[in-house]
Amino acid sequence: MKDALAIHRWLLAHQVHHEIVRLPRALTSAAELPEVLSAEPADCLEVSVFEVDTRVGLEPVAVLHSAGSPPGPALVAAVLSARRVRPASAFLVNAATEYAAGLVCPLLLPEGLTLLIDEGIYDPKHPFRVVHTPAGERRTALSMRACDLLALVPGKRLDLAPRPPAHLANVPRQAHPLPQ
Repeated sequence: MKDALAIHRWLLAHQVHHEIVRLPRALTSAAELPEVLSAEPADCLEVSVFEVDTRVGLEPVAVLHSAGSPPGPALVAAVLSARRVRPASAFLVNAATEYAAGLVCPLLLPEGLTLLIDEGIYDPKHPFRVVHTPAGERRTALSMRACDLLALVPGKRLDLAPRPPAHLANVPRQAHPLPQ
């Protein structure tokens, strides 16, 4: 399993400014980062892994997104035109990412793993904002600039914003009068 030390060494070798943060309490998943760090959910990133049924067979697909807006399996299925998508088991997450399930860092993922990146992570108005991700261990997190992280993470950038259900997509919104 990869850990904070491996990430730290790799970032030092690539001369990328970062900080490994010692957390005040242990994480069980990346979804807890905003609470533990007292940070905005949009500034805390998470990697979710899905088991995708493709034409070839089942394969794991990782998705990098903010902790405040995880994509659902239906959205991932629509983006990938997959027959079926479901959250990956902890065993599959560990095997596919080489990180502990729930604590996957977007850096140092295996080359063969497909990674989708929510383009909503990058805010052109604030390119140097600091984001936080798990560092593969329960008591550490990685903090670095979003632009640096996204420059280092190989993956396909997509719009993974939640969408309304298909039966509501073409329904016009009714105007509501403003309260007096």
